[in-house]
Amino acid sequence: MTPLDSGEQPPSNVDTTLSLGYPETADTSRPRIGLSPQESALVAALPDGAGILISHQGPAAGSRFLLDTDEVSVGRSEKADILLDDATVSRKHALFSKVAGGYEVRDVGSLNGTYVNLERIERTNLRTGDEVQIGKFRLTYYASIADGAGHS
Repeated sequence: MTPLDSGEQPPSNVDTTLSLGYPETADTSRPRIGLSPQESALVAALPDGAGILISHQGPAAGSRFLLDTDEVSVGRSEKADILLDDATVSRKHALFSKVAGGYEVRDVGSLNGTYVNLERIERTNLRTGDEVQIGKFRLTYYASIADGAGHS
């Protein structure tokens, strides 16, 4: 079997296999997920310096997590500020920290890694619309509109 040249599509009888905890191959042409009117109002009402993570797909679809303190921990541990209860999430997985203009996310030694826009990261500043993947959970980040920074 020969590899596909760029632009060629695989035959229709070929299935794709995905590994849990790892995102599929990066696709920069994928559309961003739009906000519902309720979610738009929620983002517009965020206090200065706050952010929000909205889960549009995955096990927590519809969940919203407010980022309004200096640090917000994420993991499978009951001690985590954001509890994501799934085997693909480490007990201590990631940490969101307040920075100028919004938040950054840092992986804290998780087994499956933390991804932003399908790229594995150790630490990165977030911009509105960035997708953060922690295990099977996909969360879209939105910064306070009053911040101005972090909006694309």
